[in-house]
Amino acid sequence: MQLLCTLLTLYLLAVFARIILSWFPLEPGGAMAGVYQFLFTITEPVLGPLRRVIPPVGGGSFRLDLSPLIVLIGIQIIQSAVLGC
Repeated sequence: MQLLCTLLTLYLLAVFARIILSWFPLEPGGAMAGVYQFLFTITEPVLGPLRRVIPPVGGGSFRLDLSPLIVLIGIQIIQSAVLGC
């Protein structure tokens, strides 16, 4: 049970880090680009399908992707209500 709580916490941190890194321009081939690619690889299997179900909100040049927020809330619910972490 504790292992699952730890893994969910690490995944939560990975999603949060991906959100933060998406705000900054990354130089291709740079160290941070490698970190972002790793985070993308481990988070996209969850975020991608969710993004197809819940499209970004907003219009024009501003579009807000809600899928990371939903995943963060979902992990928190699972940790507190289901696992009791």
